[in-house]
Amino acid sequence: RANHHPLQDTIPHPRLGYYGVIDERMDLSLIAALADAHPEWQIVMVGPVVKIDPSTLPQRSNIHYPGMQPYQALPHFLAGWDVCLMPFALNESTRFISPTKVLEYMAAQLPVVSTAIADVEKPYGHIVAVARDHAAFVAACEEALALSEEERASQRQIMQNIVASTSWDTTVQKMHELIGQALSRHQAQETATTDAGGEDVSPQAVLRLIPPARTGSEVEPCLILGAGPTGLSAAYHFGEGATLLERNETVGGLCRSVQDKGFTFDYAGHIMFSADEEVLALYNILLGDNIHWQIREAWVYTDGVYTRYPFQGSLYGLPAPVIKECILGAIEARYGTGSEVKSMASTCGNNAETHRRHHHDCCADGAVPDYTSTGQNLPPEGSFEAFIYETWGKGIARHFAIPYNKKLWTVPLSEMETSWLGGRVPLPDLDQIIEGALGETAKPMGPNARFGYPLKGGFQALMSGFVPHIKGRIETGAEVSKIYVNQHIVVLSDGRQYRYEQMISTLVLPELIRLMGDEVPPEIRKAAKALRHVSVRCVNLGVNRDTLTDKHWIYYAGKTVFHRIFVQGNASPFCSPPGACGLTCEISYSPDKPLPADGQALIDRCIQECIEVGIISETDEILTSNQIDIPYAYVIYDQQRKENVEMIRKWLLLHGITLAGRYSEWEYYNSDHAFIAGKAAVEKVRQSAYRHSVS
Repeated sequence: RANHHPLQDTIPHPRLGYYGVIDERMDLSLIAALADAHPEWQIVMVGPVVKIDPSTLPQRSNIHYPGMQPYQALPHFLAGWDVCLMPFALNESTRFISPTKVLEYMAAQLPVVSTAIADVEKPYGHIVAVARDHAAFVAACEEALALSEEERASQRQIMQNIVASTSWDTTVQKMHELIGQALSRHQAQETATTDAGGEDVSPQAVLRLIPPARTGSEVEPCLILGAGPTGLSAAYHFGEGATLLERNETVGGLCRSVQDKGFTFDYAGHIMFSADEEVLALYNILLGDNIHWQIREAWVYTDGVYTRYPFQGSLYGLPAPVIKECILGAIEARYGTGSEVKSMASTCGNNAETHRRHHHDCCADGAVPDYTSTGQNLPPEGSFEAFIYETWGKGIARHFAIPYNKKLWTVPLSEMETSWLGGRVPLPDLDQIIEGALGETAKPMGPNARFGYPLKGGFQALMSGFVPHIKGRIETGAEVSKIYVNQHIVVLSDGRQYRYEQMISTLVLPELIRLMGDEVPPEIRKAAKALRHVSVRCVNLGVNRDTLTDKHWIYYAGKTVFHRIFVQGNASPFCSPPGACGLTCEISYSPDKPLPADGQALIDRCIQECIEVGIISETDEILTSNQIDIPYAYVIYDQQRKENVEMIRKWLLLHGITLAGRYSEWEYYNSDHAFIAGKAAVEKVRQSAYRHSVS
């Protein structure tokens, strides 16, 4: 619905619309009566005026005539309407009409109000409001606008079923099934198997030769699946000719936001940062003045104490034995044991500093960008668990790095490799570790010390900011149900189909492969099934106090069910109603570590543990609570990931499909990387198109 037509931008809601030819079949007096009955309603009549004098059209300040529009523009008008109208006069011209626009309106899943046209009332009278006079028509429109969300959802489901059962696609699919059944019977009578060296005439083989029905012959130069940050960036950079399909009703993917009783909650905590100048410029294009920057307040909770992030650089305040263990462990990890230090000193003299082991932070969960403050080398090969001990030592490993990462990743850290770490986190040296143990850390360290966030609208605002800048088409509510890779055809759950030259997929990689069915070779299916991931459940709490904490997010390595709390109300003052504050408890889970509770029990546990760690008090009133489930949140870098992803990527590329983004490339991307990945995918597609054009 966000992809509405710009000609309607200045027209307020509610909007009641009609599209089609405006001729002698229109009840012009009904249109005038509708406008007069409710001057606050806006009547939009889209279409050419034929066979009648345009001067006879009713003229009111709330009646709008955009004129004839391209067929492709009509869905964009529909996207901005609240009620669809069929204001036909009951005369000889309309006695036998069977307007197909009633099905088009229902495909948009909007309330429909019609006059008593026989071929509308008889088949669809149970879902279309039919009126026999002007007063009844006005009343039906009033009722349509007053529908509850529950009533609208029920109506949408009925409309979806009607459209699905009456489409040409359904008819063709039934023909496919009948052909398959006939071939099966014939084959059973003749032989159970194909003759040696003969042609495969199995039903499956024959059906593969019959291309699915298409809604049209138009071929999409670039079809983009998924309107998350990567897909939106790809559509933005491709320009005209791109078609972006999104299964949800709003763009944004897992960077969307939800509204609940005046609170705004993101799909887990998101912030804006980047070392890429183009991304920083894009932030300004997408948000303009709707952005503010602030110094981050990221903290860690261990041993009953809050310390600044990163843990290893802010040990002050922890129990003395913990500090001692962490510092000694870091020294041993850097230089070895006492005897090793003496040996190195005698050999290297004053150059011992050059023999320090490069080290990285032990908390990399997407809250900081993928670049370092010192430009050190990548982590050594080997398991993530071994890397933690070798890099940070036993103390930091035991008190934070191991328990936190086990909690976040849900799998044994010995099963994870380290290529995903890169240099995405700050690198304080040993002097900084000791200094951070002797006194309070004065200011944040690292590249994300300053972060941005939309002032209004939550992180969704950044995603929605793409929409007016995308020159191609955006189709929301477009869920992919099948992909025919050999024919370059995508089928949606509502029966619509798209043929494409090139595809950019940002869909979850195993789900993308599943949509391709039997056309996928066994080894590719096996590789996709082997990819592992972590899910996240977000428990959102709206608290009736705005002074909960000055922190933006906190990491919890201990026994709390959540591994991180994102204080949504501190990201922007407009994310919470006055006097209140919203926060999100993030809980990772997987088959290796299922959720310990669900529903209200999980919410209650989060509330109790927030009290225990001091974020809220027992007297705080919870104004609202809800849950957001993210089935695919983090990709797991096990030892087989790289080989499996590369095998799948190469096979898909043979079929004109380019993978882009966190879940499609199965990479550890933050939102700024997603923007870059979208642009990079477009460049690959253009290069591929160029190679084909000159070959």
